Amino acid sequence: MANQGAKKRKEGNTRHMANLRRLIIACNVIYVLVRMLIFHSSFTWKHWVGLFLTSVAYFIPYQQLAQMAKPAYADDGELLDGGFDMSTGGICGYLHDVIYITSFVQLTSIISDKFWYTYLVIPAFGAYKSFGFIRGFLSQGSEGEVEDEKTRKKREKMEKKASRPKFVKTRNR
Repeated sequence: MANQGAKKRKEGNTRHMANLRRLIIACNVIYVLVRMLIFHSSFTWKHWVGLFLTSVAYFIPYQQLAQMAKPAYADDGELLDGGFDMSTGGICGYLHDVIYITSFVQLTSIISDKFWYTYLVIPAFGAYKSFGFIRGFLSQGSEGEVEDEKTRKKREKMEKKASRPKFVKTRNR
């Protein structure tokens, strides 16, 4: 029964990575069949560049996720860790977003080349997150604001309360 959670996470990660692989392969096959074979008269060198770009945009996040999902084993072959939980947010969620946006762009670019502009969402979101991160460092204090009397007294009271030693009641035997 030991490491049951790690075994479940390993199996879940294996299923999840297989589903992502199927999505990537399906999108590429649909794009090649429809764009290259059916609409071959309008297929130009720009579409080769687009296919290369989407292949890179699939490969890099998929490899990162595969590394995160890789389980860790002990020297004797026992499962130590089932890998990173793929359902969490953070960088894992951002990598999933890149894969899903890439599949959307690739499939919709069959209809119109204007859908390539959707890729601008990724750097725009990165800039938005970076701006919020940088702004947090720049506005550490509120030196420019004037504090009114009521707020000052409340702050001083809270600081005084926080500086008092905390006593814990214990039982004597």
